[in-house]
Amino acid sequence: MTIRGPIVAVDLFCGAGGLTHGLLQGGVAVRAGFDVDPACRFPFESNNSAVFVERDVRDLKAQDITSFFLGNEVTLLAGCAPCQPFSTYSQAGRGKRRGDDWLLVSEFGRLIGEIEPDLVTMENVAQLASHPVFDEFLGRLKDYAVSWSIVECSALGVPQSRKRLVLLASRLGSSDLDIRAAGSAVRTVRDTIADLPALVAGETHTDDRLHTACTLSPLNKRRIQASKPGGTWRDWDEDLRASCHLKESGSTYPSVYGRMVWDDVSPTITTQCFGFGNGRFGHPEQDRAISLREAAMLQTFPRSYQFVSHDEAVRFNRLGRLIGNAVPVRVGEVIAETFKRHLEAVAA
Repeated sequence: MTIRGPIVAVDLFCGAGGLTHGLLQGGVAVRAGFDVDPACRFPFESNNSAVFVERDVRDLKAQDITSFFLGNEVTLLAGCAPCQPFSTYSQAGRGKRRGDDWLLVSEFGRLIGEIEPDLVTMENVAQLASHPVFDEFLGRLKDYAVSWSIVECSALGVPQSRKRLVLLASRLGSSDLDIRAAGSAVRTVRDTIADLPALVAGETHTDDRLHTACTLSPLNKRRIQASKPGGTWRDWDEDLRASCHLKESGSTYPSVYGRMVWDDVSPTITTQCFGFGNGRFGHPEQDRAISLREAAMLQTFPRSYQFVSHDEAVRFNRLGRLIGNAVPVRVGEVIAETFKRHLEAVAA
């Protein structure tokens, strides 16, 4: 088979650009990203050689996307369709219209059917695999060779425990489409953030506004001082325990108010990862939660990745959402590398 040219891509639900940045690092030319959230424009366009389009995917037609393809390349339609009830797409800043659960996956499938790109990739929550809409989505790919699996992202070199459904599909052949074949050495919290300057709770580093840590109440400062890496609130004296911990329902959440472990991967980075009380988001040794920059680096964004302009305020909730909802950059890079191996195999 003769391969026409380079892989060019459009990234639907692009967010702050995690998937796009990874695809670019892996050698895929991303032309554009679409998202409903205007807060994504600055990080997406400032760090990636691609155009940001603020549009709801439900309003898109094929021509809106194919206008970014020139006709002489291998085309890739990529995206991480946010899923209800496991995402924040319909929460403030990400939803102009509230749709039915999983509707956005169907919209992604609709656009695949209209555009018929050569390649497709989707990263999504693992729960999607058990939902009927995933079977419907796979039905849209009847003319494609499809490989999908629930991937532990730490096996791909992401320094966190993060299970995600990753799908790759091709109209060009079936060879070498399994992303799990990529494999990578495990990277730890220490490997990733140990060289960042120390902070105290509530401090922002003078050279990097994203390296900023939330304040702690006096009680939470005592709690983190009593916390061990990898430990739980059960290690505390009883006077430090929250009332919810004393209830039977609260006893099943040991990772709340936890510290990360230097020589292990981090927990899944969420939209609330900047808060000590929101999970095991305490710094391994400093008495604070991880900073926004540390969270971004655990999502494998480069240390230099810019999320806000110089005159824009750093808001924890907004930036936590952009960082926590992102596809880890390394996952995008491995997807690109897998597609490149696939094209070499089908062209051989």
